[in-house]
Amino acid sequence: MITNRDDIRNIAIIAHVDHGKTTLVDELLKQSGTFRANQEVAERVMDSNDIERERGITILSKNTAVHYKDTKINIIDTPGHADFGGEVERVLKMVNGVILVVDAYEGVMPQTKFVLQKALELNLDLIVCVNKIDRPEARPDEVVDEVLELLLDLDANDKQLDCPFVFASARDGYAKYDMDTPSDSMEPLFETVIKSIPAPNGDPEAPLQVLISTIDYNDYVGRIGVGKVDNGVIKINQEVMIVNHHDSDRRERVKVTKLYEFEGLNKVEVNEAGIGSIVAISGINDIKIGDTICSVDAPDAIPFQKISEPTISMNFMVNDSPLAGQEGKFVTSRHLRERLMRELNTDVSLRVEETDNTDCFKVSGRGELHLSVLIENMRREGYEFAVSKAEVIYHYDERGHRLEPMEAAYIDVPEECAGTVIQKLSMRKGELAGMAPINGGATRLEFSIPSRGLIGYTNEFLTDTRGSGVINTIFDGYAPYKGDIQYRKQGSLIAFENGEAITYGLFNAQERGTLFIGPGEKVYGGMIVGQTGRAEDIEVNVCKTKHLTNTRSSSADDALRLVPPRILSLEQSLEFIDTDELLEVTPKNLRIRKKILDSTARYRAKKNG
Repeated sequence: MITNRDDIRNIAIIAHVDHGKTTLVDELLKQSGTFRANQEVAERVMDSNDIERERGITILSKNTAVHYKDTKINIIDTPGHADFGGEVERVLKMVNGVILVVDAYEGVMPQTKFVLQKALELNLDLIVCVNKIDRPEARPDEVVDEVLELLLDLDANDKQLDCPFVFASARDGYAKYDMDTPSDSMEPLFETVIKSIPAPNGDPEAPLQVLISTIDYNDYVGRIGVGKVDNGVIKINQEVMIVNHHDSDRRERVKVTKLYEFEGLNKVEVNEAGIGSIVAISGINDIKIGDTICSVDAPDAIPFQKISEPTISMNFMVNDSPLAGQEGKFVTSRHLRERLMRELNTDVSLRVEETDNTDCFKVSGRGELHLSVLIENMRREGYEFAVSKAEVIYHYDERGHRLEPMEAAYIDVPEECAGTVIQKLSMRKGELAGMAPINGGATRLEFSIPSRGLIGYTNEFLTDTRGSGVINTIFDGYAPYKGDIQYRKQGSLIAFENGEAITYGLFNAQERGTLFIGPGEKVYGGMIVGQTGRAEDIEVNVCKTKHLTNTRSSSADDALRLVPPRILSLEQSLEFIDTDELLEVTPKNLRIRKKILDSTARYRAKKNG
């Protein structure tokens, strides 16, 4: 018999990037008494990964739980970036409702539409939280209208259109039902969750069904499957069957060795869990996202939508430069393969394929940010390797025509920069779909552009808009190939020989362009040490020393003045490299190099190519 579990609510917090989801979860944790009164709590406590903290973005969805009065509220904090959309898609299967967080100044943004559409497709109940109402330029009333317009555009049903609105300042720790009522706590949001989000339901007497929506990984216990108990009861030491909706051959009998529920930021061991509970199960080695854990007598898989396919790929390969193996701890193809395969344990949107070369792996993901976060993580763990330029993944229709991934790009720029941005994106095969003024003298441009047109564009965009432009993109399906794009107009300054960069050599080289290195850095023939203003590559000898003579000139003792080098970050390096170049990644350095290091062989390959 189907019954409601009134003492539980399961919700996900969804929003565009940087609208305050993680800060909101922090406040809900604090005000529900999860932490001791005197406990020191880090800001954005849910962003536990170093890169998440540094960049201020959420990459992995996280589970937590708080208690309000007699109800346990399971909360899932999700990423806002389009590159991590795979995380959002799957965790929504665990919840009965969502809190859509919208910035009271920025309003509805591209990713707001993406995450909301996913929630509406699953027919989830909705609460809209207009956050950051403490901002001086906040415009909450207009934002409410924008959200209602978006709901109409996305064909929301009557119940979803009639959703409650709550106004909040997560940073200051309060929420209110309307703008005029004073409040000093999050109580109005807690109350709205209890009233508006339905309790999970299921049949406690029916055979067990748990759909695995997230995989956690731990070096001590291996893979941990996280999912919601839809029917029945799951117990420790129970024998269960694993089946999968998309893989009819999958039938595996296993034993539940450890069972956890979430309490605050911790997993707490339990002996059994009933319907509506979000549980973590360890001890099943090859558990995958989309698997259903069922009773052995009645194995019945729960349907699960397929995760969106990757749109961009890079080759990860063993570093074979003259400086290879000097800085990394893990340098062989076996190390690289094991690490990439381990990433597949938790990242459902990633694909790793072997190539004809045993030292090279094709890694595909949802965007440049998705892959650069993986590169940065591996680098910090002591891996040394090389990566190629990101390339888009093409599809072909039944007639053999090439289709390429497209993006809808929403760009906010100062009015005076709009012309430059339109010109640059048009050269990258972008088509202007809309243009409208927005508050503060800015212009919003809407473009339809091939994904490859945005590869390597970010730095140029920030320069053109003097750092004040904002670009948001969202995957927009496949379309016929739009033609070739020339990525980089400037050539590279290429080191001529192996050695150490000397001030005298660098001084002569800097007349030719912008340098990426300073004196004392190790270089090798074929390594890129800077960028020229001209279209072709130039070879320079940065290891050159001044010939000593017995004549002294009046200026001989004057110090040579070097322009400070332009140090490229990981993202800037990935954007800079061209199709005939590689990025050498080590725990200590990022070096850009030509694929073919020998200049004669390089010239011959170019001539024959």
